[in-house]
Amino acid sequence: MPRSTPRFWRSRSDWRTLLLWPLTWLFGAIAAIRRGLYRAGRLKVEHLQVPVIVVGNIAVGGSGKTPVVQWLVAQLRMHGYAPGVVSRGYGRIASGVRLVAANDDAAQVGDEPLLLARSVACPVAVGADRAAAGRALLAAHPGCNVIVSDDGMQHYRLHRDVELAVVDQGVMANALLLPAGPLREPLGRLASVDLVIAHGVLAAETVGAIAAVPVFSMALEGRLLLPVGPGVVRAPLPLEALIGRRVHAVAGIGRPERFFGQLEAFGLQVVPHPFPDHHDFCAEDLRFGSDDPLIMTSKDAVKCATFAPNNAWELPVTATIPDGAFDRILEKLLNGHQAA
Repeated sequence: MPRSTPRFWRSRSDWRTLLLWPLTWLFGAIAAIRRGLYRAGRLKVEHLQVPVIVVGNIAVGGSGKTPVVQWLVAQLRMHGYAPGVVSRGYGRIASGVRLVAANDDAAQVGDEPLLLARSVACPVAVGADRAAAGRALLAAHPGCNVIVSDDGMQHYRLHRDVELAVVDQGVMANALLLPAGPLREPLGRLASVDLVIAHGVLAAETVGAIAAVPVFSMALEGRLLLPVGPGVVRAPLPLEALIGRRVHAVAGIGRPERFFGQLEAFGLQVVPHPFPDHHDFCAEDLRFGSDDPLIMTSKDAVKCATFAPNNAWELPVTATIPDGAFDRILEKLLNGHQAA
């Protein structure tokens, strides 16, 4: 997965898109054959001893999965479950399976898993093999009775009881398969999931592909800034306190413009500093030659905490999703448990 998406993915008429278009058929055929082999039992699917909920998408790039995982874990705990989270740990320099601790280095475990370990207060394990990560998590935490797989829709080796697709139309771009577009699976794949979380307005083509699958809207909300930096002693700051102020906004996420727009909507004068998704920050990246406040995402803050300047702040966000979404998930979990 590229850390920054090609500009030509935004168009279906760009010469590079047209040149690569034939390869999308090959990519689509390989993806379909692979999925068919798993469904037919020709490739082994591993079942964990607890239910698995997959939170994923069909496109390369950030669509808001991490806040959805945080929301889902909170909902599961409120309903008496003891969840654990598994993730690939994209961008980490280490390999193999590892349990994530809140004081780990993002370079070793990945920025998103580290953020989850610090924010959801439940066990987290990383590994390219999600099934192996799930086994390790359950061995270390036998009290866990449900696993949430972060970004594992295409990891068919791990059996899933519930599939939740997070869809951001901006990430879908030209809605073509790789390499001519950002899709890892065709739009029609959305018709086979259990529910869709829509991060923003969906295009008519996407809505048609979803068919009868329930769709629930999501909004990301954040109003309280937290200090970032070594040995910080500053108190949290309401975002409203910076209305009208010039701020530097840093975002190394899939769609940094969403973060910048959120700050601008609060009335801040934003100087945007977009970085590639999963960017490996250094102190020089945060030197902008002014004392204006610097605001970053939580995903970036976990990587910048040891060298961020004393004017740096983190804006945590939470996903607001209608109650009916979790009702659907709970229904699937209960029915699957009774069937078992």
